[in-house]
Amino acid sequence: MKILLIGSGGREHALAWKLAKNNRVEKIYVAPGNGGTAKEDKCENINITDIDELLEFALNNSIELTVVGPEDPLTKGIVDKFKANGLKIFGPSKEAAKLEGSKSFSKDFMKKYGVKTAEYEVFYDSNKALDYLEGCSYPIVIKADGLAAGKGVAICENKEEALNAVKSFMIDDIFKGAGEKIVIEEFLEGVEASILSITDGQTIIPFISAKDHKQIFDGGKGANTGGMGVLAPNPYVTDEVLSDFEENIMNKTLVGIKEEGFDFKGIIFFGLMITKKGSYLLEYNVRMGDPETQSVLYLMESDLLEIIEASLRDELYKTEIKWKSGACVNVVLASKGYPGSFTKGYEISIEDEIKDKVFLAGATLEDNILRTNGGRVLSIVGVGNTVDEAREDAYKSINKVKFIDKYFRNDIGLI
Repeated sequence: MKILLIGSGGREHALAWKLAKNNRVEKIYVAPGNGGTAKEDKCENINITDIDELLEFALNNSIELTVVGPEDPLTKGIVDKFKANGLKIFGPSKEAAKLEGSKSFSKDFMKKYGVKTAEYEVFYDSNKALDYLEGCSYPIVIKADGLAAGKGVAICENKEEALNAVKSFMIDDIFKGAGEKIVIEEFLEGVEASILSITDGQTIIPFISAKDHKQIFDGGKGANTGGMGVLAPNPYVTDEVLSDFEENIMNKTLVGIKEEGFDFKGIIFFGLMITKKGSYLLEYNVRMGDPETQSVLYLMESDLLEIIEASLRDELYKTEIKWKSGACVNVVLASKGYPGSFTKGYEISIEDEIKDKVFLAGATLEDNILRTNGGRVLSIVGVGNTVDEAREDAYKSINKVKFIDKYFRNDIGLI
């Protein structure tokens, strides 16, 4: 079986690693991939990102399944285009992908189907948004409507911060069109949780929960990043929280998917806030999260390819996903200076004994030498029967990875 895997991050390296474990998989073409997928078993990077060129490659190379990692091609309709040409592809249609691609669309969807979420207002006009801020209670959350590479959310502690956020999003256009329309919503206080799930449009099966650590510095301080590490399962997702999530968020989302007639055979990621008043949905993603994927797939005992194929056959209702016991802690090693400016091109050395626990993201392979090529360079996972054991395993492995300007948080997994 030949698979085309689209994307270039740590998520894609983890997906390639997991898919390659299936004996039927002969080859995984990763487009464009990274230094990790270049060295992964059964994998070959291809330098293609254009959707039409990817379609042509799939048609010409007997690709039996395409798996889409990032959100951008999904929101641009890659699934619709591949299906129109008779190709199997795992991911939501362009219309369904608006659940992530447009914050206002997703909030209106939540409201329509009774999904528990924060109160909100949508603004197309910057003057009306600025006027609205005069009567708000603070803190408040301001979100760019479109995709902004995970950076389109501002938590504003006071009116001045909110005014600056609206101006930068809507007037200065720092997100190149993604902030032309914004959502201003109620601030929720609590603990965040990530629940990745798989759907075939008729059934949703939640994966094991995860806890992302977004801020750059220890103690959850400093600027937001794409994620500096993950603990799975999330200890705050108790049986009671999971039951509340399934009743008030997941099941109502599934009703909406069915009612809207979405063609959705793919991943749906629920970003939750667990508060004293129950769990609220912060956002949908329509693909796996990064770095959550690295931890969640490491704990998945079931075969990922078989689960994806069940989704494509509308047979998730008779599928059970099995998980390893214990915990997984994933620590991101970043370039010093991230999420601001940083230097690229430093050589990376990884000791052989931990290579199966390292997922590369911002790294390239040049003349068989791995080099840093991004802010978040790689993830190291540690596993154990307890969170403490998993943390010890992960942090012990960090010393076996070397590159100049290596930076990481010391408190991933501490709660």
